[in-house]
Amino acid sequence: MSRSRAKEQQAERAPLAQPDFQSRRRALVLGLGAAVLVLTGAVFYRQVLETDFLAAEGARRFVREREIPARRGMILDRNGEPLAVSSPMKTVWADPRLLSQHPEAIGPLAKILDLDAKKLAQKIETNKTKGFVYLVRRIEPGIADRVAELARHTKELGLGIDTEYRRFYPGGEVFGHILGFTDIEDQGQMGLEQAFEGSLAARPGLRRVLQDGQGKVVEEIEQVRAPANGKDLTISLDHGLQFIAYRELMRAVQDHKAAAGTAVVLDVASGEVLAMVNQPAFNPNDLEGGKGDNRRNRALTDVMEPGSTAKPLVVAAALDLGKVTPNTSFNTAGGKLAIGGKTVKDVHAYGTLTTTGIITKSSNVGVVKIAMMMERETLWTLFDRMGFGRPTGVQFPGESAGQLRNYKRWSTFEHATQAFGYGFNVTALQLAQAYAVMANDGVKRPVSLIKGEAPAAQERVLKVNTARQVRAMMETVVSEKGTAKQAAVEGYHVAGKTGTAKKSFGRRGYAAGKYQSVFAGMVPVAKPRFVMVVMIDEPHGKAYYGGLVAAPVFARVMTEALRIFNVPPDVPTPGLTLAGLEDSK
Repeated sequence: MSRSRAKEQQAERAPLAQPDFQSRRRALVLGLGAAVLVLTGAVFYRQVLETDFLAAEGARRFVREREIPARRGMILDRNGEPLAVSSPMKTVWADPRLLSQHPEAIGPLAKILDLDAKKLAQKIETNKTKGFVYLVRRIEPGIADRVAELARHTKELGLGIDTEYRRFYPGGEVFGHILGFTDIEDQGQMGLEQAFEGSLAARPGLRRVLQDGQGKVVEEIEQVRAPANGKDLTISLDHGLQFIAYRELMRAVQDHKAAAGTAVVLDVASGEVLAMVNQPAFNPNDLEGGKGDNRRNRALTDVMEPGSTAKPLVVAAALDLGKVTPNTSFNTAGGKLAIGGKTVKDVHAYGTLTTTGIITKSSNVGVVKIAMMMERETLWTLFDRMGFGRPTGVQFPGESAGQLRNYKRWSTFEHATQAFGYGFNVTALQLAQAYAVMANDGVKRPVSLIKGEAPAAQERVLKVNTARQVRAMMETVVSEKGTAKQAAVEGYHVAGKTGTAKKSFGRRGYAAGKYQSVFAGMVPVAKPRFVMVVMIDEPHGKAYYGGLVAAPVFARVMTEALRIFNVPPDVPTPGLTLAGLEDSK
């Protein structure tokens, strides 16, 4: 046997070597340890060293609460005509963190939105750390569609489009002073919009959604809060009558080159305001077009000395006390009366006048003599019960209370001047409410801008017969003998009183040549349906008396009001007979 063969046989007989399990375990542990170390390092890197990256990724897809739009309540006229409505509009917003990464899109976006490209770029740059900023609010849907198209062509542009509501006022400036307007957040800022914000305001709903980095909703998760629309508000104004009153007041202000004007129409039976207009005006649809004084509702915020329109109230107080009758005579002498060291004057020397004649001719001397027959407290009490010196309670923001000084502070001459409407001031609505007392047979009703409110307790201020006697006296004013012939309404008996008061400028006193021309009246006389007060502020020209400037506005508006509300004529038309009516059929 060869030596090599022997070695082979010896190797075959030798035992097999055992495997090294310990080394294998070490290798496995080392491998797993290395894997854990790599994973730990990766986690550390992501969580600690790459926080910005992770924050950006998280922002690209997350759960968020978004509003569900709700509609603000409508404002309607007494017949259900919409005066303030909310229309759905589109609002464009952006995520500046994403949009700032696409400067090439700023120009086209600015062009679509009609914005300055440089200002838009600056806005995005300033807010680039924020996730939300409005670009433009309440735009037409067509513009929003173009923005959406731009977003589709650029990945992750960071633009979003939501639905909001924009307030629209169909009547424009005709109702502006009454309604007011809302701001960009749809909150009432003036007028009834502000006064009734609590009920008109909508309460947007909330929904929880899953959205992507571009703000697009991926999944609706749940509704957090249901949306609640605002409550509609029906006001007392009549749409048609308001337009007529506005047109006629504007015509008078323009014709007489006046600084301003106001007019109020009351429904005697309910105390509701049927029309309330002012000049100058503003359009609530264009907030840039009317600011400052133009936005004031002068019928409620501005005061005036009522002048001779106060005389029927003084006569009513004397009649109620039995101090005078409609036929009591007074000697007005030469039209002058010295009192309290000063002189009261009439426009003309009327001689002897009855109580009725004092109203017809508007005698200052005569009405002062009547006032002096009563204690100061008596006259003050009547004015106070008529509502002078306190707000009417119509819940209108900024309403003036007027001013009625306590009678204990009146001098002898002030006692006299109160009788012809100087020394205190009122709003147009306060004066209308006082005349409504006489129109309503001596009963004072609360005035209201809201239709159908439950009326508060009524108050008797004058005796029934007193109110009727005063109305009969005031009817003579609207006659050939009176100062307001132009207030006549064909087919109806009209009662009223003119007033032409010098305009007071506070401590500076009365300005020469500046007047406030007033007419207050009611129709029909036997059972008045309407009371109207018209005031033209600072008319320029030859005509400035209330009977020439304000009375014609009353006549034109009342002619239409009587027609609109189907009030039958109370004066037979001359020459009209039943036979004539039958022949015309």
